[in-house]
Amino acid sequence: MKKMIFLLLGLGLACNSSQKPVADTSNEVAPVMNAVSFAQTITEEDLREHLVVYASDEYAGRETGTPGQKLASEYIKSAYEALEIPAAKNDGDYFQKVPLELTKLPNGTVSIDNTTYSIGTDFITFSQSESSHQGLVFAGYGIDTEGYSDYANLDVTDKIVLIKAGEPKNEDGTYVISGTEETSVWSNMSEAIGKKSEVANDQGASGIFYYDPVNYPRFEGYYNYMRTNDRGQMQVISEDSNTVMILMNTELAKKVYPTIETATAGEALDIPISFSLKSNNEVIDTENVISFIKGSEKPDEYVVISSHLDHIGVNADGNINNGADDDGSGTVAMLEIAEAFAEAAKKGQGPKRSVVFLHVTGEEKGLLGSQYYTDYDPIFPLANTVANLNIDMIGRIDPKRQGGRNYVYLIGSDKLSQELHTLSETINTTYTNLELDYKYNDENDPNRFYYRSDHYNFAKNNIPIIFYFNGTHDDYHRPSDTVEKINFDLLQTRTQLIFHTAWEVANRDNRVAVDTMTK
Repeated sequence: MKKMIFLLLGLGLACNSSQKPVADTSNEVAPVMNAVSFAQTITEEDLREHLVVYASDEYAGRETGTPGQKLASEYIKSAYEALEIPAAKNDGDYFQKVPLELTKLPNGTVSIDNTTYSIGTDFITFSQSESSHQGLVFAGYGIDTEGYSDYANLDVTDKIVLIKAGEPKNEDGTYVISGTEETSVWSNMSEAIGKKSEVANDQGASGIFYYDPVNYPRFEGYYNYMRTNDRGQMQVISEDSNTVMILMNTELAKKVYPTIETATAGEALDIPISFSLKSNNEVIDTENVISFIKGSEKPDEYVVISSHLDHIGVNADGNINNGADDDGSGTVAMLEIAEAFAEAAKKGQGPKRSVVFLHVTGEEKGLLGSQYYTDYDPIFPLANTVANLNIDMIGRIDPKRQGGRNYVYLIGSDKLSQELHTLSETINTTYTNLELDYKYNDENDPNRFYYRSDHYNFAKNNIPIIFYFNGTHDDYHRPSDTVEKINFDLLQTRTQLIFHTAWEVANRDNRVAVDTMTK
């Protein structure tokens, strides 16, 4: 699971072949067929057999782009070949290459109106650029929506745009975007900087000065950590990668634009700006692994099941972070779910909708593999993607949790589709009877887990999601996250829950409805 950023009680029911179909007043729920018998192919023994290999020292912690991660990708590919589940790509290649670049911390300066400022002192950046520009445009909060735009009557083409965090308010104290006292996504630190950068790029800006005094210490802390540890930052290589992003401290922002705290109206300043920022970047060779089972009746609609195949590698002292729970547990769960669907297909009871098994790379580096799949190269159209069920750490017990061990944390199930949330609860009651704990589903959760795993890249595209998670523990991102600490009985039951949920979503008459859109 990304840093910055997740039973046995019902097994007797699940093993009862006379189990009734899930009740649904809309009459949309598909016949259960032999879903229970297929779920029984998901066993502790098979999960253990996979994980003993996948989280072994041989894989050296599966850090993105390393030989250990390559071994992990090959293991997953071989498993699908053995199950006779085809690759998702038309050319038969299970690997979707993800072009990543390790951007090392740059050195250098920025000149604004003939005054030179230094990186690490006056500003933070992870960009490199040696370029000159004429013109700085203050664009308020940098928001552009159907009903409100900070870019109205501004031309920022080939200019540097200066924007600030937050969003505008009305005179009565309500927010302009939401029309209420509640902030919108434009104030959400995890999302806003990306959305505002995207808007600036779409408007033609060649660089961005970003002012966020509340979160600047966090940016600065991350920068100093990277500098101390001599590490770079991975990102997807794209045309936008050359856009310069400068995070300004308060002193610099007020020197450049003294009224930045109170100003909202846009203004163009005819001043020269130049960047002298150099770094030694390197290209990272890595890939997602993707297979699928074609739907029998609705082959052009897709249910995506995902987990991340990478982990954090080897510590500076040579200790291997095996990542048995994070996310070895999710990876082997997916392989067992795939086997259950494959058994159904062999018996002529394959899913009505296509089911995609998406193992993503680079999650620990910033959700990069899933970002590439959703934002750059969705093998299957996002418009036809019905739901994403994401699995990230489901093999352990949260020691801080109050309550029994037969639980799983669910995050995001009701964010975009109440129908998916209700379906999920009904499936659990019918088959596995786990305690579904929504502790981390709270919008104000300080851990912000909703934004920290691969489902988020689907959710931001208005695709209903469920994130399955067991919570963190003392072994999280440590060499002690090893196979012998996995609770395989819980892993089995949680995996069966996900299978039954995927089965239901794939086989019901109508796709789950989206009732809340991401703004």
